[in-house]
Amino acid sequence: MPEAKIEIIPFTDSGDQRGASFPIGGEWVEFLGKAIDCHISTVAPGQTRGNHFHERKREVIIVVHRDRWTMCWDTGSGTSAQRREFSGAGAVMIKTYPGASHAVVNNGGEALQLFALCNQPYDPANPDAVARKVSGG
Repeated sequence: MPEAKIEIIPFTDSGDQRGASFPIGGEWVEFLGKAIDCHISTVAPGQTRGNHFHERKREVIIVVHRDRWTMCWDTGSGTSAQRREFSGAGAVMIKTYPGASHAVVNNGGEALQLFALCNQPYDPANPDAVARKVSGG
């Protein structure tokens, strides 16, 4: 199994008067190989999504934000939780490796937009997500 870790890559806004634009390039394809599953979700103010790890899947999460939020993660069972705080408007790509628990905490006043891509399909009969809390909330 690869090392359990998280990579956080902020995007540069190349937008103009029409609004924000965040080119994401092909790094996510190199990481996943192929996107087999995709889901889009929001995180309301004061809420958390995640607090789990994947046993087999790699996942890319793109967070589009307009206020404060926090990324929480660990690097495997028995490791300490880490956190990185963000504020203002922007977009971030998070690459999650198998075994690294992760959570997105919305501690701002605006909903967060999440776009997640995985390299394996979601199977409700055999879910790959295992609960392990890393967020303080």
